[in-house]
Amino acid sequence: MTERLEKAGRRRSRYSAWRKGPSRATGAAALFSAFLVLWGSGPGSGRVQASPDVRVLPHTREEVQLSYAPLVRQVAPAVVNIYSLRPVRQAGHAPLLDDPFLRNFFGDEGPLAGAERQHLLRSLGSGVIVDSKGLVVTSSRLLAGQQAIGVALSDGREFAAKLVLTDPDTELAVLSIEGGNGPFPALSLRDSDELEVGDLVLAVGDPFDGRPTVTSGILSALEPAFEHQRGHYAFIRTDAVISPANAGGALVTMDGQLAGITALIRARSGGVAGVGFVIPANLVARVVQAALSGHGIVRAWVGADFAPPATADLAIEDDRTGLRVTAIYPGGPAELAGIRVGDGITAVDGHGIFGRRSLRFAIAAHPVGERVLVTLERNGKSVDLPLVLQAPPDRPLPDFLRITGDGPLAGTTVGNLSPALADRLDADRMTKGVVITEVAAGSPADRLRLLIGDRIESVDGTKVTSTQQLRSLVAVHRRRWSIVVLRGNGPTRFVVE
Repeated sequence: MTERLEKAGRRRSRYSAWRKGPSRATGAAALFSAFLVLWGSGPGSGRVQASPDVRVLPHTREEVQLSYAPLVRQVAPAVVNIYSLRPVRQAGHAPLLDDPFLRNFFGDEGPLAGAERQHLLRSLGSGVIVDSKGLVVTSSRLLAGQQAIGVALSDGREFAAKLVLTDPDTELAVLSIEGGNGPFPALSLRDSDELEVGDLVLAVGDPFDGRPTVTSGILSALEPAFEHQRGHYAFIRTDAVISPANAGGALVTMDGQLAGITALIRARSGGVAGVGFVIPANLVARVVQAALSGHGIVRAWVGADFAPPATADLAIEDDRTGLRVTAIYPGGPAELAGIRVGDGITAVDGHGIFGRRSLRFAIAAHPVGERVLVTLERNGKSVDLPLVLQAPPDRPLPDFLRITGDGPLAGTTVGNLSPALADRLDADRMTKGVVITEVAAGSPADRLRLLIGDRIESVDGTKVTSTQQLRSLVAVHRRRWSIVVLRGNGPTRFVVE
């Protein structure tokens, strides 16, 4: 019924407009619309008034041609092509061996095989200029085994580049463009703490010498939900496709700022995973600051150890939980801030803490010497404490010892474990003792499969507390060795006769 009335109203409006002019047609249409509203919402009608449909057709060429192209033109000049030249040995090709019969008879190596040749492999990837003086951030994976590094800009210019800094924790590398006259086009870094799930983003790379490749998507997750292989940091996630073509490039927001550096994570099948991982801009900023300072990267620490809460006392909003403080390092930042064993850390600078990874993530974005506000639960009350971040102390001194001879520990280099050394080895910063820092290939320790990061707990029942004590223990000739090392969550015992 309503549909027939609407059609009749449209015919009547057109007829009135033709016979009586625009003003009376408009009045008739308005009167008929009012009638429809009253008829559809009157008492007893049983009808629900629907919300008006706000969707409209585009009316101009500009509206029809909505595009990311202006944004791409804005950011693409700061996204560069990274290439490294390194020697690669390749066996020579003999055309006769293309015959399967001859290949089966002579094999791939033999009198018919050609001489081995060496050529330079051009390894392509992307990078982002983050400073107008020519500072470039890219993925350190692209630079493994490089002999020379080059940077190609979208305007056709190419420059040599010098490696300034490599950060194994974030797998970021910082390059400096050599011999170029700036200023260079650069992207400003977005505060990644301000990003929200659902924000539109573009992944922009340049693997083809000035021809950008672009994919679009949204931010899928901002919590550190993907653990890095070293266990330190994590990534924000996006559904924008990240492939070898744009890995090491830029993830940009709709205002043209850098949200992070794209990382290549392959699926188990060998293809590109359906979710892309991005190193957040706040971590990128820390690496860039370290490169500019020339002092390298020093990771801040809290000076405490943590565990998930044992009870529901630390539950906070949205069913999220914090971390319970289990130990305090004497003289460390936590003790100086007034944090106590048993406190529950729930937030840092207003950002919720969900576990060890999110705490490391929150602290990693701040430099040494900066003050952060730690929110904790104590005796059922919320307490805010300012905490000044410090570098992990190098106490006790490492006093490195290289063990030789024919004992099972021969071939290792060991050191006294300090928070600073533990940070280098990705070990527990609160742990003390003697830790293996190097294992020589083919040595007795290597054959025994001892690993870097193993902490030597005891030798023949004697607890090891320092490298000097270990020097005395390994100097004694033994027909039978019993060595206990701590690895992962428990001790491992090695018996050698």
